[in-house]
Amino acid sequence: MSVQPSDIEKIANLARIRIDEQAVPEVVDRLNDILAMVDKMQAVDTSEVEPMANPLDAHQRLRADTPTEIDQREQFQAIAPEAEQGLYLVPKVIE
Repeated sequence: MSVQPSDIEKIANLARIRIDEQAVPEVVDRLNDILAMVDKMQAVDTSEVEPMANPLDAHQRLRADTPTEIDQREQFQAIAPEAEQGLYLVPKVIE
């Protein structure tokens, strides 16, 4: 399949985009290169390849779930305007 300059103008009109007249040959060349690459990819035999549910089937290495900072809740609540039983008290904003 090959793209012609008239195809580019038609697509640009349908997409409501403006492509400069001087840029049309470059766009045609780029799209033809992309279509050629797609043709090469479709020619590859994938009958022996098992389909994947997700391309990221790899397992992630996770760090240990351990605290990395010391607990400073008491110091933070000591300087809070209002705190009670480990909770910050805030004014009611919805009536």
